[in-house]
Amino acid sequence: MKATAFEFRHRLWFILAIYVLGFVAPWNAVVRVDGHGPNAHVWGLLAVLLAQHGLNFGAAFNVVLAAAIAIGLAGAWVRTWGSAYLGAGVMRDENLRGDGVVADGPYRYLRNPLYVGSWLFTVLLALLMPPSGAIFCVVALAVFQIRLILGEEAFLAAKLGAPYTAYCAQVPRIVPSLRARVASSGARPRWGEALLAEIMMWGVLASFAVVGWKYNVLLLDQCVLVWLGVSMVVRAFGKDSLR
Repeated sequence: MKATAFEFRHRLWFILAIYVLGFVAPWNAVVRVDGHGPNAHVWGLLAVLLAQHGLNFGAAFNVVLAAAIAIGLAGAWVRTWGSAYLGAGVMRDENLRGDGVVADGPYRYLRNPLYVGSWLFTVLLALLMPPSGAIFCVVALAVFQIRLILGEEAFLAAKLGAPYTAYCAQVPRIVPSLRARVASSGARPRWGEALLAEIMMWGVLASFAVVGWKYNVLLLDQCVLVWLGVSMVVRAFGKDSLR
């Protein structure tokens, strides 16, 4: 069940492949499981369902949009908060690292805020996917993340020993505690570095907030691609600024 070292090293490409399959839903070319037309995506499907229960169509689209933005905002915040304490260098490292137990910020409430934040943000992106693609993406990403988590935790337990085992015994893996479970070590967050590292999430959120009212899925798809490109540029060439 644990992810292999190869999967961890190339995790970003695996995750990108999951997203691409979610957006494209290539199985529809063989077995049509999703509908046709301009509203053949999760956003349109949910809006139609709400409209059938009394809301007018425009209001239904807005309700779905607002709920998705709220979930995406929670994901972006949790991930950025975690990034501020973990550091962009550790996040981008292709190899497993065990420099010590991080027990500050969100790591006092749950052990894997980066994965949880990413999964929550995926709910926002799923709004733009065909229904079958959205289900595939959300489920496949959750399974892959759980495998990554199990692999990382086994590595850290072997390398860090008792301090990490004690930390795991107190702090939940995925579902956050309502109160801090361990004392802060006094580490200072690096917010500028974290915001740059998570620039795609915040850019996509801004795009949804600014142009989402147009109900134009193609335009939002293009915004996602633009911010993905920006994040890749920052990742490739912005290392000095992420300090």
